[in-house]
Amino acid sequence: MASIRADLCYKIHPEPIDHLDNLPDSLILLIFNRIGDVKALGRCCVVSRRFHSLVPQVDNVVVRVDCVISDEDSSANSSSSTAASAASDKSRHPISSLFRFFFSGLFKPLQSLSQLIIPSTRRLHLSDDLDSDAELNTVTHHSPTQVLKNFNEIKLLRIELPTGELGIDEGVLLQWKADFGSTLDSCVILGASSVVQNTNSNYNCLGTCTNYDNSTNTAENDNGSIPESFYTNGGLKLRVVWTISSLIAASARHYLLQPIIAEHKTLENLVLTDSDGQGVLSMSKEQLEELRVKPLSASSASKRTLVPALNMRLWYAPYLELPNGMVLKGATLVAIRPSEQPKKEVVGSEVGWVASAFEEPFCTAAKMLVKRRTYCLEMNSF
Repeated sequence: MASIRADLCYKIHPEPIDHLDNLPDSLILLIFNRIGDVKALGRCCVVSRRFHSLVPQVDNVVVRVDCVISDEDSSANSSSSTAASAASDKSRHPISSLFRFFFSGLFKPLQSLSQLIIPSTRRLHLSDDLDSDAELNTVTHHSPTQVLKNFNEIKLLRIELPTGELGIDEGVLLQWKADFGSTLDSCVILGASSVVQNTNSNYNCLGTCTNYDNSTNTAENDNGSIPESFYTNGGLKLRVVWTISSLIAASARHYLLQPIIAEHKTLENLVLTDSDGQGVLSMSKEQLEELRVKPLSASSASKRTLVPALNMRLWYAPYLELPNGMVLKGATLVAIRPSEQPKKEVVGSEVGWVASAFEEPFCTAAKMLVKRRTYCLEMNSF
């Protein structure tokens, strides 16, 4: 009778089935790669032993940084043991002496990631996990190198900073995109002194525009030349500041990535951007290999990569109206390549590498600007 009763209970209340167990590892990894976010992956580690073993195999990872603090602030608020650990990290990684990254809400996932190599049975019990919450809620600082150290097969890595490094006034446009190998390969900068929306604009679908005089709002039949006032009212000086500041920001980011690139040999694409969309540093598989073979040259003045001597092309429009009605006043486009590279004319298909640096509507702005008169400049290494 007892056996019959047990069988009836089993039929009425069958043992629950975990359908995730029926999914192959390859499909779970595909899902994890779609997730990408390092915080979410850290939380997945505590779900099961299986997830704990699969997360290190993820090859598409996104690291979103909540805020950046200096080493001095970090050491002032840390314990002596943490300070000793930080000092040890500094000796191993130049990244530690440049920035410390703080990931709010990431304490528990980071504990998971830090123990990926040595799984702990205690971590799989909810009661023990809850008991450890007070300890895990202690504020700690982790560099991207530390966060990523237990990912073994990263191919695509995207790191997103909370803001751009360049402090610009509200309404001012400044965006840049730089490609690096062991040093700067190319950089494109798009700026405008102000951005407004022209609700009364008449434009066509081809993206052509008319230049207007700012004071009279009447058509200005110019030949693409820079007006004399550009040199006398500080316009040129401001563009030089934009260019140098963007190059410094890009070279500092490149320096920051060196230990990550050295540690992750499987990397094929690396992007370091910011949530403001101000700057993007990208490195392809070939450029990553170049850095591993030919170490970067660091600037003696600060912790950044040395910027080589440069050839620059500049285009300017006092008033540029885009097809969507957006108006860029004082629109400026700068295309930069090292002087040692063969000079390339930015015409025809070569417009691509300039315009593709930006998303719409600024891609269209770049295409329109390169049709204007080109001004060539040079800059020494710094």
